[in-house]
Amino acid sequence: MTSITDRFSLKGQVAVVTGAGRGIGEGIAVDFAEAGAKVALAARRTEEIERVAARIRDLGGEAIAVTTDVMDPDQLEQLAKTTSEQLGAITSWVNNAGGSPMRVPMTQLPRDEWLRTLHLNLTAVYDGCMVAARHMTRGSIINISSGAGTGPVPGSGHYGAAKAGVNSLTWTLSAEFAPNIRVNGVMPGAIPTEVMLKAVNKTEDQLDELLEEWRIPLGRLGTPEDIGSVCVYLASEAASWVSGEIIRVGGGAKPR
Repeated sequence: MTSITDRFSLKGQVAVVTGAGRGIGEGIAVDFAEAGAKVALAARRTEEIERVAARIRDLGGEAIAVTTDVMDPDQLEQLAKTTSEQLGAITSWVNNAGGSPMRVPMTQLPRDEWLRTLHLNLTAVYDGCMVAARHMTRGSIINISSGAGTGPVPGSGHYGAAKAGVNSLTWTLSAEFAPNIRVNGVMPGAIPTEVMLKAVNKTEDQLDELLEEWRIPLGRLGTPEDIGSVCVYLASEAASWVSGEIIRVGGGAKPR
């Protein structure tokens, strides 16, 4: 029987985190590194993931930056190959890249935005899962979803539809990839990232207004580290009997 400390450690793991250049993705990547994993940081903006990689190295961790557009399956395949070559066999894959800055009624939503949102938030997650499964023998896949996929969200129906699809995909793959690969999801609540603030038409100076408007029971907005903590758990041996679960991390608030 391993100790509780060892069960939560990611020492010896190799993790891929998409959308890792800022916000929630950065928080997940840094937490993985601090827990002992080697981390491949993926995003389109090279300078952002290089900054996060430097931050991880300054903390004593090991990280590489791999410029990747998750909407291109060939680039996801190259991400997996580069990670395996430079860091070792992949044991964790976090599909975090996503989001939609547009908040309008469905009747006003441009069709191109519908297609783009589903591609980025659902198809790219599917592609990431397929690539991860080809390059992992054992391990954990974590899909970052949203409460928007669990009920009506006027103004974000396109995003909600994509995230509902992510939830369904997570459940199905957890059964199909078992027993060697566990698949789980995490639904972040109100975390004031750049994309979220743009979607709700708020600025960082209006966070108190957002907190009051959403009436979060635990009395604060979330942080990227709140999500990183849950992802570390799901990737660790401590969650070795956890698969097909979608965990909401939202301060006790109702899904949005």
